[in-house]
Amino acid sequence: MSLSLAQALLLSVCSYALWRSPLADIPGPPKASWWKGNFHKVFDRNGWQFHHDIVEKYGGVVKLPMLFGDEQLYVTDPLALHHIVVKDQYIYEETGAFISTNSLIFGKSLLSTLGDHHRKQRKMLNPVFSLKHMRDLIPIFYPIAHELRDILARQVRSGAEEINVMNWMSRAALEYVGQGGLGYTFEALSGTKTNTYSEAIKLLSLTNFSLMLPRQLLPWVDNLGTPAFRKKIFEWIPYDKFKIMRELVGIMDVTSRNIFQSKKNALLEGDEAVKGQVGKGKDIMSILLRANLDAKEEDRLPESELLGQMSTFIFAGHETTTGAVCRILHQLSLNPEVQTKLRDEVTTARREYGDLDYDMLMGLPYLDAVCRETMRVFPPVSQLTRTTRKDVVMPLLWPIKSADGESEIKEIPLKKNTDVIISIIGANRSKKIWGEDAEEWKPERWLNPLPESVAKARLPGVYASMMTFIGGGRACMYVGNSLSKNTFLADQHYSGFKFAEMEMKMVLSILLEEFVFAPGPDIFWAMSMQASPVLKGQSGFYPQLPLKVSLVSH
Repeated sequence: MSLSLAQALLLSVCSYALWRSPLADIPGPPKASWWKGNFHKVFDRNGWQFHHDIVEKYGGVVKLPMLFGDEQLYVTDPLALHHIVVKDQYIYEETGAFISTNSLIFGKSLLSTLGDHHRKQRKMLNPVFSLKHMRDLIPIFYPIAHELRDILARQVRSGAEEINVMNWMSRAALEYVGQGGLGYTFEALSGTKTNTYSEAIKLLSLTNFSLMLPRQLLPWVDNLGTPAFRKKIFEWIPYDKFKIMRELVGIMDVTSRNIFQSKKNALLEGDEAVKGQVGKGKDIMSILLRANLDAKEEDRLPESELLGQMSTFIFAGHETTTGAVCRILHQLSLNPEVQTKLRDEVTTARREYGDLDYDMLMGLPYLDAVCRETMRVFPPVSQLTRTTRKDVVMPLLWPIKSADGESEIKEIPLKKNTDVIISIIGANRSKKIWGEDAEEWKPERWLNPLPESVAKARLPGVYASMMTFIGGGRACMYVGNSLSKNTFLADQHYSGFKFAEMEMKMVLSILLEEFVFAPGPDIFWAMSMQASPVLKGQSGFYPQLPLKVSLVSH
């Protein structure tokens, strides 16, 4: 017997009324909007306080109402994080929106593949970031750092009291990733040129973050028609930010293709042609192309995926280092006593040895402490999202009280397609892990034994017992266990982060010997895809970091 429309409607209403959410027992904040939930608070460029408050109030796992009644978990619990990024990493995969967005921007790369496809790409890329290759880049890096120093010195001597250091850090980072990563010069430090590629990269994260809401629809658009048809859909969308995004991606794509073609041509011409390029064949891309040619047929990556890796590497390498160096310089300007102590360390080392080799540079204790503490308190990326590809149980190190306060929850059953937010900043600033001063920036903490709670928490991050560069197969490549005491991260291949860390420390050692940095206008760090400095009160998205710069009195 078929149901009438009225009966079907009544049945639906009753079913909805009787339905109980699988996450009903997990505590969390109420909806801020009937249809957006707390989506706009989680992904707000001013969202720092919201992220802080929900962890303080609700603990290691928080239920968040999101778009159209969807419920997600916000996680800082160490054991839960270990399962998400290591033990059950192939159950907790990247979200559809993340994969679709990165596929459109970079093509098929580490940032836009899943499962076996992702593992195959990673297998090819891991050896490229070996310690030997990092050491080979030192002679390529120093001339860039010297040129940056000389440019800033000329500006100071010509009377400039305030310099937008982000502009020059961004240009230098592009040159590092160009010469060291690709064996190519963008001529980014030429003061007479406006580098469109550098400008495009700077705006990409902020623009992408501002499109967070419409990006959630991408997985559905991905299934519509042919790639050409989908491209037309995006061209037809009458929205300025989509237009800006298309232009930025277009600039990056054309540049990447030109560089890739020149690398491929040199490789086909032989060793002499490769050595004649900027990186003399020791750059990351030349090593990757040779490794791909030497690999077994089933392990080789197609040209389109090599191009995707290159675009990803340029963006990630440039973004990470620019943001990290700028954050460190800003913190040093706000903490002159730390700046003086660090200057004394690098100046003493450089007076004795000149340009430091890899081991000396990486072994300076206070420089390492400043870098670690900045990456802990101010991670470039504050949060990442995963989605469950099947039903799974998430255990907790720290049991939480149920929403009604009547029971204790030690594990949480999750249904397939449940989104889970990894709170990098929440774990890095957890008082349970780092102590009562966890939210304070104190480089000295790394010069003494860390609290026992840090070792007991066993955060699954690959770098310095923190979550900044994640862990497992989605980490910033692999970092060797010399940086992490977590025995399950024993892979000895070094990472894209080692490239960035070496670059950061080199730039700081050269600049601090020559310059004193002091605060300029008030700066606000926007919580975008990657934290970016903007002038307080600025309505636009353009990142900048004006600081007062003067010469050191030797």
